[in-house]
Amino acid sequence: MESIKEIFRIGIGPSSSHTMGPQKAATIFAERHKDASSFNVILYGSLAATGRGHMTDIAIEDVLRPIAPVQISWKPRTFLPFHPNGMKFVAYDIDGKPIDDWTVYSVGGGALSEGKGDDDYFRTKDVYPLNSLDEIKQWCDNTGCSYWEYVDIHEDDDINDYLLQIWQVMKDSVERGLNHEGVLPGPLHLPRKASTYNVKASGYKQSLQSRGLVYSYALAVSEENASGGVIVTAPTCGACGVVPAVLYHIYKSHNFSDNRIIRALATAGLFGSIVKKNASISGAEVGCQGEVGVACAMASAAACQIFGGSPAQIEYAAEMGLEHHLGMTCDPVCGLVQIPCIERNAFAATRALDAQLYASFSDGSHRVSFDRVVNVMKQTGHDLPSLYKETGEGGLAKGYSDK
Repeated sequence: MESIKEIFRIGIGPSSSHTMGPQKAATIFAERHKDASSFNVILYGSLAATGRGHMTDIAIEDVLRPIAPVQISWKPRTFLPFHPNGMKFVAYDIDGKPIDDWTVYSVGGGALSEGKGDDDYFRTKDVYPLNSLDEIKQWCDNTGCSYWEYVDIHEDDDINDYLLQIWQVMKDSVERGLNHEGVLPGPLHLPRKASTYNVKASGYKQSLQSRGLVYSYALAVSEENASGGVIVTAPTCGACGVVPAVLYHIYKSHNFSDNRIIRALATAGLFGSIVKKNASISGAEVGCQGEVGVACAMASAAACQIFGGSPAQIEYAAEMGLEHHLGMTCDPVCGLVQIPCIERNAFAATRALDAQLYASFSDGSHRVSFDRVVNVMKQTGHDLPSLYKETGEGGLAKGYSDK
């Protein structure tokens, strides 16, 4: 299993699959062909279907256009076999003859793949010897250690510094979002709500105030993402508000140290990595259950650890966080990461805290394992029709157009 650094990436919104991934691919292709006279980039499947709303073309053109003219071709009805988010880059010489072409896939969370298995250019080394939560939990039971200690043992020596940077960017994105007002970009003219929710929360009694603040923190990060701000994928841009909202709320209300938050992030990253390894975090592949659902599981696990949960209780919290998002479609209105994405982040953040509380009241015993839910999520995602997986053709997105 890969490093948790592959789950937590610092980048700009609004979409890890549709913005960060294609921009990274364009950068690699540009480095290979600095002398090209023109480029053609063909976008396939889900990448083409909602690419305009996600600013995929802008992300690619910003990289390639300084070198040579770029033509973007859109083929939303054509799905390449490896992944729904396929793209093909072609470079041409001065005579208009192709000198190179490259097919690559944006597989979720800003990650890329050539679909070539062990020969893949983007294949990263595995740093964890165990690939399932059942195995890792058994290791915890045998050693008396917690999940964050398993991460600490197997990651590079710089992992705590990396997670501290991740935490700082998360905090910054919450605080920027709380201070920004106005309308989000795009045809929906959706007003920002984080600042208003944050102010209104102060007028409620403590129990409701707490929930209102969590809403405002999740809205803040998600609105920053929707406006192209700097955020952390956790595990994706579309679900980037959940983990920061939960951890920021705990940090502010309980005065926990950065070190405690970093350990919680390590645990969250481990659970996210397990899903990425054994299923998917790509909305185009399995729907929003793989984005907001996984984010909720990560946040549930992190919160449960901070409040002293056992490995079994932490696993139970994460299992509930994912289980109760099973079947969630990815149906962004106008192809934007706004409706229903932003509200989903806010509700998932509070659901994560509920899962943590529910698990802490238990002894950790439960019938359905986290690994089982991951497998069910993968199968459910494959059973969903493509119109419910980031194509903007079904569900809430049906009948809307950004053209």
